[in-house]
Amino acid sequence: MNKVLVSLLLTLGITGMAHAAGDATAGQAKAAVCGACHGPDGNSPAPNFPKLAGQGERYLLKQMHDIKSGNRTVLEMTGMLDNLSEQDMADIAAYFSSQKMSIGAADPALVERGEALWRGGKLAEGMPACTGCHSPNGAGLAAAAFPRLAGQHAQYVAKQLTDFREGDRTNDGDAMIMRAIAAKLSNKDIAALSSFIQGLH
Repeated sequence: MNKVLVSLLLTLGITGMAHAAGDATAGQAKAAVCGACHGPDGNSPAPNFPKLAGQGERYLLKQMHDIKSGNRTVLEMTGMLDNLSEQDMADIAAYFSSQKMSIGAADPALVERGEALWRGGKLAEGMPACTGCHSPNGAGLAAAAFPRLAGQHAQYVAKQLTDFREGDRTNDGDAMIMRAIAAKLSNKDIAALSSFIQGLH
């Protein structure tokens, strides 16, 4: 199993080398329009727009590619990436990745349930712990393009988990990792997990 994981990570790393190298300094100017929704430094003040600060470059670039190609539908992003080149997107990803994500607060009433799901999953139902892909502290796994979640808005996380569960978001690859996991989450599970993630640091 470890050999398979190492092989996968090496393959992902080699594939990632084919992308243009991002320039964070150039990306700051190019990301100016993004700041209207995501905040100038990537820390969105609106809970329905994701924080991009501190997110892995590979993950950000993948999401931009998916949105631009139509593999991920985000109505608010319609047309926003149409005129961006590969280098533009790489620079924007590098800029937001270089910023520090702010941390929110979890609802104390939901912490215990949220933490149990984050650290232990629902093994009896075949759902692994979130820490396996997103790390115990929520920093994600940049080399594999698994996103940072710690500090992300609870409202945004809840929507993404619900969209994966309902099949409205499908850009988690052929393995359908997130769709399979979200299918095992109830609305109460999603509320607790999202709240815990918002306060995770």
